[in-house]
Amino acid sequence: MWCRRIVGGAGGRAVIEDEARGPIGGVREEGVDRRTAAESVERELVMMFRRARNLSTAVAAHVHPDLDPASYSLLLMVDDAGPLRGMDVADRTGLDKSTVSRQIATLVDLDLLERVPDPDDGRARRIQLSDLGRERLAQVREERRKHLHGQFASWTTQDLKELARLLGKLNAMM
Repeated sequence: MWCRRIVGGAGGRAVIEDEARGPIGGVREEGVDRRTAAESVERELVMMFRRARNLSTAVAAHVHPDLDPASYSLLLMVDDAGPLRGMDVADRTGLDKSTVSRQIATLVDLDLLERVPDPDDGRARRIQLSDLGRERLAQVREERRKHLHGQFASWTTQDLKELARLLGKLNAMM
């Protein structure tokens, strides 16, 4: 019976040794296998991002027919973070202040956000979800949650835990 083990390498590549026969050309084998795996991950991520964009467009329309996906994303941020200043939104998203200002104005016009006084600075204003915005987001999140539970019904709990762990690791890299 043979036992293979990683015994070292240079430049981030592993050298695999077979106890019975010594080094077996693992540098090439590991490099090709890793490249193939990385290309597969890239393809799957592209597909997942494409589907997420399409889903975001559809979900945004459920919140309000005139809501675009970027503004939907801003709504989610405000829901997660609580009341924010426009400048904080710009910092968190990496968008310029004028773009954020237009998105906020649109969301206020759609009655999904409201402006409230900033308790730390009487001259400033913060944005927060309006009652309608909170209600609509809660509704679409519940629909999405039910849909995902149905989609994952055939997955084992261990598979779900592993997916959550790997997604967490991926998100930490980005």
